[in-house]
Amino acid sequence: MTTTTGRNAEGFDLRAAVTRSLLGWGVVAGPFYLIVAVVHAALKPGFDFSQHALSLLMLTDTGWIQTANLILTGLMIIAAAVGFARTVTPNRRAGWVGALLGVYGLCLVGSGIFPPDPMAGFPPGSSSGDGSLSALLHLAFGAIGFLTLGIAAFIVAAWARSRGSRTVFLLSIVSGVAIVAGFVGGAALSASPLGVLFLWISVVAGFAWLLGASLYAYRTVPHPDAHRR
Repeated sequence: MTTTTGRNAEGFDLRAAVTRSLLGWGVVAGPFYLIVAVVHAALKPGFDFSQHALSLLMLTDTGWIQTANLILTGLMIIAAAVGFARTVTPNRRAGWVGALLGVYGLCLVGSGIFPPDPMAGFPPGSSSGDGSLSALLHLAFGAIGFLTLGIAAFIVAAWARSRGSRTVFLLSIVSGVAIVAGFVGGAALSASPLGVLFLWISVVAGFAWLLGASLYAYRTVPHPDAHRR
């Protein structure tokens, strides 16, 4: 039997346990994506980290690895989004963060379904694409995804400030700016090493923020076991 506090007769709160588990995917998603993509790129002949975006790996003979990487990471983030939406009830900020992260996760899945065009001589022997529909969709999903992720960071900043956490507030503001500005700079200068650097900043800042924000939200959820703190 479950009490009005959400705990059963043994003092275990199943809702809190599920919420914490879902938020855990927000911690895992970024490291998973970066490790898989970086190892894949390092082993792929012709790939230059200063010249090529990680999404170009989708165009190689082992492109299914990066495709699966994007889709699985997107699904992890969708799970974390549900965790955020459940974190503080009723809390409109947590609900908005959950919705925005859900959109970001869906955009990663979309980016995995629609690959970009070849660029900057990669894959080796290919010429730059002429703006295929798939490439345009890939870019559109990226733009929407990074924008929603940046907005989510700003909302968490406001949430943290309302709870008196100045550190999380400041880090979320800086991360939100880096995510949005990095993607805009990367898209505008995509054919240059500077553009690739901007994309790296956006990707790393986004996943680092998601990891920290998920941990922050995790700590706001009461421990499911009433006998532990």
